[in-house]
Amino acid sequence: MENEENNAESGLEIVEEPAAIKYYGWKTMPYVIGNETFEKLGGIATASNMLVYLTTVFHIKSIHAATILNVFNGTTSLATVLGAFISDAFLGRYKTLGFASVVTLLGMFVIMITAAIPALHPPSCVQGTTCSGPTTMQLAMLALSFLFLVIGAGGIRPCNLAFGADQFNPKTESGKKGISSFFNWYYFTFTIAVMISSTFIIYIQSNVSWTLGLAIPAIMMLISCIFFFLGTRIYVKVKPEGSPFISFAQVLVAALRKRRWQLSDDPKQSLFSPPHFSSLISKLPHTNQFRWLDKAAIITNSDEIKIDSAAANQWRLCSIQQIEEVKCLLRIAPIWSTGILYYIGMAQQSTYVVLQAMQSNRHIGNKNFEIPAGSFSIFSLLALSIWLPIYDSMVIPWLRKITKKEEGITLLQRMGVGMVISIMAMIVSGMVEERRRNTALHQPTIGISVSGGAISSFSSLWLVPQLMLSGLAEAFNTIGQMQFYYNEFPEHMRSVAGCLFFCNVALSNYLSGFLVTIINRAGGDDGSWLAGDLNKGRLENFYYLIAGIGIVNYMYFLIGSRWYKYKGSEISQKVSSSECQPI
Repeated sequence: MENEENNAESGLEIVEEPAAIKYYGWKTMPYVIGNETFEKLGGIATASNMLVYLTTVFHIKSIHAATILNVFNGTTSLATVLGAFISDAFLGRYKTLGFASVVTLLGMFVIMITAAIPALHPPSCVQGTTCSGPTTMQLAMLALSFLFLVIGAGGIRPCNLAFGADQFNPKTESGKKGISSFFNWYYFTFTIAVMISSTFIIYIQSNVSWTLGLAIPAIMMLISCIFFFLGTRIYVKVKPEGSPFISFAQVLVAALRKRRWQLSDDPKQSLFSPPHFSSLISKLPHTNQFRWLDKAAIITNSDEIKIDSAAANQWRLCSIQQIEEVKCLLRIAPIWSTGILYYIGMAQQSTYVVLQAMQSNRHIGNKNFEIPAGSFSIFSLLALSIWLPIYDSMVIPWLRKITKKEEGITLLQRMGVGMVISIMAMIVSGMVEERRRNTALHQPTIGISVSGGAISSFSSLWLVPQLMLSGLAEAFNTIGQMQFYYNEFPEHMRSVAGCLFFCNVALSNYLSGFLVTIINRAGGDDGSWLAGDLNKGRLENFYYLIAGIGIVNYMYFLIGSRWYKYKGSEISQKVSSSECQPI
């Protein structure tokens, strides 16, 4: 016992298990967290100012650049599904992360050379002449860099959190505390990475040199790869055990094959339920929802059961455990789908907020200093960073006294509060844009932006309130959503939980791009709400449309939350409408 405590204090967890797994715990964290910190520094610094790069260096129209980035961001998030499948079924998290890190480095190198080599980007604009657009070869190089970044993100995003948690023994108290601390460090390093990327690196890109500004993220990613591979010797490398996606398919196929069979009055006694031996994965009780899936566990004369109590053909006979895991996914689906519409508002932070900043007065204090347009996203993160410790140390204890719940409010309540705040953020965004546009049209302007529109004398700092509200919305909904998926999915399906989150982001980016395209086609390049020159458009109407969509989405969320049944409950637990209301 004394040796075990000494090992825990030193960050070394060595637990005697049948597989003789050695958990090195905190000794692996310099490599894991170092890898993730520099990966985020490189990735965020490359992506956060990409709209400005496309419009100023490649001379792509702002509306087309916004659509390209929506598709890129959506595809990047959707690629996590394939990444999680390959990791779980074939490579394992270590090999997937190693391969994806190297591919991401290649993507950052290619996009850096598009800025460094004049032949790989259009020539600079000459005042008084029309800017020339990119050639097919230049666009192909840009697309190649995006392809590498998509492949890399598809492998890194679903695996990095889980790989870090793999380094701790989940069966010991010190291991459980280590996992919790690792999550905190993960979000802390994410915050630091975004703040550095949104200030220092973006300033270099916008005011010093795009070549240098894109070379720094590539160097950061190289350091990230070095950190990752240095820790190879002491990592716990969990072997792939098959993807849960295959188990989902087996349940659906088996239930379809036995659709004509009738369930007995006592399904618990008649359905296939072999002994559950896993100490890692908790056994799920049988539930009465989606009973048509239970037919996959009906034992027929043609079904064979092996000596070890497993089904000989799982495409014909599935266990109750497998079926209940599928039910978990189906129960979560309505709640998950609300995130698609929720993230449409969040997607505007990297597109139209940047364009608003470009056509606003960004000078503060010294008139020679100008805030880079791509740096405004830091205000959203600043709100999140300030609020989270206040929420944990002050708000939750206060709510705990009122609600008598350990977490203060439930995760569904937390997500609902975030939705309401995001609606408020869109309404404020519309009001601010109206003032910015009116100022540009009726008062003297202060210059011409790189996108071609007149720069309003309206201070860009008026964009801060909407960004702060967006940050608060993320603190409630985004983090609540990730915790909700983590808690409600079976233990071995948590990579799928991460995929669900990124699928939300992907589909919302696609939907946002679709809305932008429809609105643009309806009004034309100059008559649209989203004209290239914001002073000729009506961007505020787009924000109000998103707010209206958010209200409808929130009502749907209330309905889905009211009837949600929690994992492991045998009796339907109806969440009262008060659970979904903002406090």
